[in-house]
Formats: sequence, C-alpha cells, structure tokens
Amino acid sequence: MFTFCRHALTIAWLFPKGVEMARFMKRAAGFSGHAAWAFVLSASLVLSGCVGSGSRSSARKPARPAATAPSEPLYAADVPSTAAPMPSAPRREGTTVGHGAVRVALILPLSGAGQGAMVAQSMRNAAELALDEFQGSDLTILVKDDAGTPEGAQAAAQQALAEGAELIIGPLYAGSVQAAGQVARQRGKTVIGFSTDASVASQGVYLLSFMVQEEVDRIVSFAASQGRRSIAALIPDTQYGRVAATRLQQATARQGIRIAALEYYPPGRPHDVVQRMTPVIGGPSPQADALFIPENGDGLPAIAQALQMAGFDPLRVKPLGTGLWDEPRVTALPALQGGWFAAPDKRGFTAFAERYRARFNVDPIRLASLSYDAVTLAAALARMQGPQAFTEAMLTSPAGFAGADGVFRFNPDGTNERGLTVQEIRGGSAVAISGAPRTLVAGN
Repeated sequence: MFTFCRHALTIAWLFPKGVEMARFMKRAAGFSGHAAWAFVLSASLVLSGCVGSGSRSSARKPARPAATAPSEPLYAADVPSTAAPMPSAPRREGTTVGHGAVRVALILPLSGAGQGAMVAQSMRNAAELALDEFQGSDLTILVKDDAGTPEGAQAAAQQALAEGAELIIGPLYAGSVQAAGQVARQRGKTVIGFSTDASVASQGVYLLSFMVQEEVDRIVSFAASQGRRSIAALIPDTQYGRVAATRLQQATARQGIRIAALEYYPPGRPHDVVQRMTPVIGGPSPQADALFIPENGDGLPAIAQALQMAGFDPLRVKPLGTGLWDEPRVTALPALQGGWFAAPDKRGFTAFAERYRARFNVDPIRLASLSYDAVTLAAALARMQGPQAFTEAMLTSPAGFAGADGVFRFNPDGTNERGLTVQEIRGGSAVAISGAPRTLVAGN
C-alpha cells in the first residue's frame, strides 16, 4: 500500500490481472496536495464480481411532476431550523470548474424549490473544493441546473453530453436521477446520483447516497449481537418509512429476531398508534426488548412525548434508529437516551467541514461530502484511466473506495454498501460504540 500526502481521504481498488508495478507507480506519482490516496495492488483479483446486498424493486417509478416538490426526504441534518437559518454562499450556477481534458457533468437543483437550492449550492461548492484539493486534476466539471425536476434533469443531461461529458454526477432527486440515467444510457455513459431511492438504481446508474437499507442492516445486526431478540417498530407512513420497514423484516429474519409489532402512523400523528402499542413497548413487562423508529428530527419529538405518556422506558426497551437520528434535535430527547442508530463515521465529515468552512466561510450541509467524494473519485479514475475510466468494472470494484464518509462500494445493481458506525445517544449527544470497518469484504 502506498500513501500520498497527509489527508485521511483515500481511494482504494484491486487492479486487474497483469498491471505492472512500474506502470502503477508512474501513474500514482502525480498525486499530491490535500488529497491523499492509497492504492491496493493485487495481481490475482479482478475489478468485477462484487455481489451486492442492496435491494430494490424491479419496477421503475414514474417521474415526479414538475409542479410539486419532491417527496424524497433529504438527510435530516440538512434541514435548517427556522430560528437559525443556514447562510448561503453566492450562487455560481452553470459555468465550468477546472480545465482538464476529461469532462464530467454535475447536475443539481440550483434553482429548485425549497431547501433543494440551498443543498445544491453546498454540493456545488464541495465539488469545487474537491477539484482544488486534487492537484493537477484532469477534470473539467460542467455545472448544470435541473431546477429540481425530471424534465430539467433530462435537458441538463442532454446538454452536458452534447458538450462532451464522459460521466454525470448527480442529480439529487429520484425522478431526476431516473431521467438523467435514461439519457446517459442512450449514449453509453454512466451516472453517479445522490438519490436515496434504490428503485432508480440500475446498471450504469449508481447511487452515492446514504441508503436506509444499509443502515437498517447495520443496526439490526448490532442489536442481535447485543442480545436483542424481539423488536417492535413504529413506522412513519412515508416512502422512506415503508422502505425501512421492508428492510427491517428482511434483516430480522436473517438475524433470527422476532418482530413483536409493526405499526404505521400518519406523519406527525403518532399518539393513537403508540397508545395501541403500549402493551408491547410500555409498562414493567414489555413484550419487545427494542423499538425501531426510522423517523427524523421533525417527527421524533411528538413520538417521544407519546412514548413517555405510554410508560416507555428506554432502559427496558432499546430505541433503534437510522442515520436520520444524527442531529441535536433527536439526541436531546429524553425518551431516546441510550438509543442506538447506524450512521457514517463523523470524523471524516468533520475534517471535510473544516476545510469547506475555511474555503467558503460557511458550514456545508451534510450531503455536501457526497459531492466531494464523487468528484474526487472521478478525478482519481480519470488520472488513472483517462476518458475511459468510468466503466462498470472500475466503479464496481469489490474492494471499493474510501472517502470523507468512510469506505463504500457500488453494487452492480447501482445501489451501494457503506462501512457504518453504531452510535449511542448519551446525555444529549451521540457517541460511537461500534466503529465502521476500514475495508469492505469482497463478496459480502
């Protein structure tokens, strides 16, 4: 293993059979500056053959209407409170970033409705930071605005490909990823999107996002390792909630855990459902020893209040959650103290956020690191392979890659796997109690 420079950000993969060490060292010698890279060389393994564990439905969902805001939730930490709105850096939509020979498109909802534009600007800044830190990058980034709609994404993808883009990074929303993917597929190009909706993933359309499926797998596996044998579930009746519930049923079956109760509640109105579940999760002799709640900081305060009224004791029934819990509004709730949730390691994002803040004088949104990692990955592959770098074989390396949010890899079906921590809520903050793996086992 060879390491270049001082940052902890790395990208690692297993090279195909027959790559010579001299050739590898000649290409790797160009890495310097803030981005650090570690390359694992193996003469006996190939890049393809990773069997993914992510699940997705075979049916494609229709594109969302342009007139409505996307129903796909953004990461909880990206929703600024009304009391302390997040400042925004000046918008620089359109244009290009960098001057390299390999052209890559970045499609984001820069003029989208609601918080989408704020998220998009932060992700655009992160892409610029990635290129700044990758000294001598071979990339030119074509920044395109899709306005947060599938129609906009289709037009942006067509324009970017007409301008010579070899890869599309983005869009943010599921319908837009699907639309851009259809255009890219016709031209034989690849998409690395940011949607959390696994149904839009496919061969050639890869999702670099925080997938609820992986978080559910991680927290259920950890709960089983700690002796939890009976889980109840309070599920918001949303797309995110339904996906989480389906994965919960699959994960508990693999771990031999009983589902004591699984109830859906209307978003924002959990009290009646919690009351109905009181015999399972409340009182001195609850029927479940864990309670799974895939909800965010908007909905959890009402749930916590209902749980307290139902006599819920987190010392008897362990609260379990997903990465949506990783925010102060959640960790401050008394009913969730001692709870466990799965999320990426914070340390990489913290280091990234410090550099982002120094560069743009504003805090990044949580999703910004995804854009940073996508551009850094594209720059590394372009350095090694040129315009032909963005192939399925390269992107679905079983060894995966490591970025600001830890190790990850793309599955052949377009979903991803990540190395996740398990964190425990203690005294109003989250503490890692089970670290994320530094490598992903090939074939798992």
